[in-house]
Amino acid sequence: MFNLDKSASEKQQNDLKRMVSYFFEREIKRELLNDPSLIGKTKDVYLTASDDLDQVFKGNYPRDLPEDQRRVTDYQLKIFDQLVEQGRVESKFNLSFFTYPDSREAELAGIASSFMGSIFSILVCLVIAFPVAVLAAIYLEEFAPKNRFTDFIEVNINNLAAVPSIVFGLLGLGILLAVFQLPRSTPLVGGITLSLMTLPTIIIACRASLKAVPPSIREAALAMGASKMQTTMHHTVPLSMPGTLSGTIIGLAQALGETAPLILIGMVAFVNTIPGSPLDPAASLPVQIYIWAESAERGFVEKVSACIMVLLGFLIIMNLFAQIIRHKFEKKWS
Repeated sequence: MFNLDKSASEKQQNDLKRMVSYFFEREIKRELLNDPSLIGKTKDVYLTASDDLDQVFKGNYPRDLPEDQRRVTDYQLKIFDQLVEQGRVESKFNLSFFTYPDSREAELAGIASSFMGSIFSILVCLVIAFPVAVLAAIYLEEFAPKNRFTDFIEVNINNLAAVPSIVFGLLGLGILLAVFQLPRSTPLVGGITLSLMTLPTIIIACRASLKAVPPSIREAALAMGASKMQTTMHHTVPLSMPGTLSGTIIGLAQALGETAPLILIGMVAFVNTIPGSPLDPAASLPVQIYIWAESAERGFVEKVSACIMVLLGFLIIMNLFAQIIRHKFEKKWS
């Protein structure tokens, strides 16, 4: 590509370099690392076009404006048109969108960092929320005496399910970060915050599943000499688990799409590395959408659309999995 015009001036040579991705040297380096025998040889290598030229190729860039009002010069358009006529410009599936972290350059920005951040946050949320919610539901439904104190707890659990998510973000900011000094902008803090928000949903789903188990199951186990604890843990809880799991997955899907609490705890920061653990700084898919939506570059608008499609696909899969669990394992009594 850089040999298209050997008589180009220094400015035109710089224009040629700006036609490809800012980090085109990295792509060439990757080709050499994959095949060291290329050293000293000549090979055609496809480089990622800059975001501006990508918009020109898609017909989204106004070419009729004066040159001083465009980010693409007349010389760049001339060379680009030559490359198109020679068939040296192709549109390919952007696999790097799923493997690259975030970047200031739209053509290099990916969702690997935010995707892993969402995965770690959901895992932390699951590990904390599921056992606590199940144990709380078992106690309230099977063992707790019916009095004003338990009625007060039940009312507050139902009210917590309707609390705006930003309130939980303020709680995480004021308690987890300010008091306990947990690392900021990490999936660990995000997962704990989301678990507080998910707890009421799982408790309500688990209690509804426990109520759906017929009293005859409990009576039969007690008649055989089982204790209250054995009846609950060996019979009632296993029979209610399909409904509990489906409610848990739906609660996690809701937490996956939350943005406000994660912004408050700092997961809105620009992170250009892929986290390897819940203690590493990271973003999340909803926050990544928020960050890119604020950018004025056209390329980030397309990234937002792609990230929304990934998030929706993730949510659809989780809800479909919840329905499969319910229909496959749910017991029905006549």
